[in-house]
Amino acid sequence: MKIAVLTSGGDAPGMNAAIRAIVRTGIAEGHEMFGIMDGYRGLLEDRFIPLAAKDVSGMLSIGGTKLGTARVSEFKEVPVQMVAIDNLRNRGIDALIVIGGDGSYRGAQALHELEFQTIAIPGTIDNDVYGTDYTIGFHTALNTIVEAIDKLRDTSSSHRRCSIIEVMGRTSGDLALYAGICGGAEFIITPENPINKDKLISTLKKHNEEGRRHAIIVVTEQQFDVHKLAAEISIKSGFSSRATVLGYIQRGGTPIAEDRILASRMGAFAVEMLAKGVSGQCVGIKDDKLVTSPLSDIINHPKERVELYDLIKKLR
Repeated sequence: MKIAVLTSGGDAPGMNAAIRAIVRTGIAEGHEMFGIMDGYRGLLEDRFIPLAAKDVSGMLSIGGTKLGTARVSEFKEVPVQMVAIDNLRNRGIDALIVIGGDGSYRGAQALHELEFQTIAIPGTIDNDVYGTDYTIGFHTALNTIVEAIDKLRDTSSSHRRCSIIEVMGRTSGDLALYAGICGGAEFIITPENPINKDKLISTLKKHNEEGRRHAIIVVTEQQFDVHKLAAEISIKSGFSSRATVLGYIQRGGTPIAEDRILASRMGAFAVEMLAKGVSGQCVGIKDDKLVTSPLSDIINHPKERVELYDLIKKLR
């Protein structure tokens, strides 16, 4: 087979490890491998490059994606999708592997519906893809956030301060949830776990009166203006408060071991599934076992973290 791979949407640490595993597994099994530069944009612009085993040497420890990535809103239109199909077929490509998140999955599903063999791998720090326990990049981003929380706690305790840390996640609160538990946060505010502001401030006031020296609040982005909340907490709770927005620092950096292993397993598995004729599926990991699920079942299907949200109530 001739197999192409692209990375799409937001970059995530471990994407390069997945590309490496895809290319080397493919070559080991007798396939011809290609990369597509800058995601679906490169697919539309016919920017393919051949990939040999030596071309992916040294990629395991590099963050981001060596193939590049881009967001292409017009890819939802069928005539645009047909341009992509034509480019793939003109190149003699038999199958495509897409590494990305929910938006990337939609593009993969569209190509599958146009009868082109496609499989997807979850690569996003948000961990917001249904059908898998974890996505490539999540653990590395989580470590970055936990390190920041630990450092902020030191200065918060010194100054009797409430620190608010805003993390990525958009419509998914997994980064805030896991980081908040790992960092000992008093409050974790996510789309799945909104908190009444007045109750939060009254609880902080009580904690201050009890003599606690610091408080940590971890919040998923786009919930509210964290700087305004910090100002209000400073006025009403007795704690001085500061907000820190971690931003894109969460996406970068060397992927940690969990992401390298996960990406390598998923990449090799995707090639094996294509060789068996699988299409319109996404790779996932459930209870440490690699699985595939239909893309049509995954898109727009939210994850549930009931057990962990119950846990934070006990640890507050």
